[in-house]
Amino acid sequence: MDTLFAEGSMQRRRFLQLGALGLAAAGMGVTALAEDNAFRPRQEEAGKIPGLQLYTLRSLMKKNVAGTLAAVAEIGYREVEFSDYFGLKPTEVRRMLDAEGLSAPAVHVPLQILETQLEQALEAAHRIGHRYLVLPWLEERQRGTENFKRLAERCNEWGEKCRAAGLRFAYHNHDFEFSADGGFVPYDWLLENTDPDLVSFEMDLFWIAKANREPEGYFKKYPGRFPLWHLKDMDANGNMVDVGAGVIDFKKIILGADMAGFEFGFVEHDQPDDPLRTASTGLVAVRSWERG
Repeated sequence: MDTLFAEGSMQRRRFLQLGALGLAAAGMGVTALAEDNAFRPRQEEAGKIPGLQLYTLRSLMKKNVAGTLAAVAEIGYREVEFSDYFGLKPTEVRRMLDAEGLSAPAVHVPLQILETQLEQALEAAHRIGHRYLVLPWLEERQRGTENFKRLAERCNEWGEKCRAAGLRFAYHNHDFEFSADGGFVPYDWLLENTDPDLVSFEMDLFWIAKANREPEGYFKKYPGRFPLWHLKDMDANGNMVDVGAGVIDFKKIILGADMAGFEFGFVEHDQPDDPLRTASTGLVAVRSWERG
């Protein structure tokens, strides 16, 4: 995998170079990781370490946001993606992030909020320091051919408003966007009918694998459209597992990072048995790709 470090490969370096982390084993607890400064990357290394989608830790976030963010920082993460603020004010969220040396480049914003409270979401994004607002999910009643056609128009509108506010808008996929209906593939429609200058995409590597599609084909056909990735793994039976424990060929996918326009990757698991262990092992796995 020496080609991953080829000259001029800025995005791949950003994704892979994890500085002096030295995480030794997936089984190490959060406290153990925090006890040795060798496990804590220098602040100037922020951005070289993959981020964590906090949805993975939502069961902990519900109980104690500040404590959970502290644990995330202890593991070694420096970037996170929010899925919920759990009732906190943006200024409170920002204060907690700053206290742990964390930044939050992206946030998931439900469709209803985009439709009814976009200005408030933009204001919160500025206060917290987000760069991307991401539409994360559509309920079944919100799907269907005509709905997706209208959605492309709305995405352009939201993208324009985000750009005017100095931010970016993105769409996050699951597997249902790849189901063809009379030749109509929702994901392809969104890519073809949204303005590349206004709408980006957060590619979820588990769900695109679940849909039996290859990320590389999309990177090649729509270069630069995929600055955000969800790093999620799948076993041979199609189940979600901790990153590194499954069969997804991340090293192959990473080769397309430059073409994809990669900027931020977030480790995630939708239903982890042990959220903090999942977060820790995910970081260990990504660190191993550098050595691969």
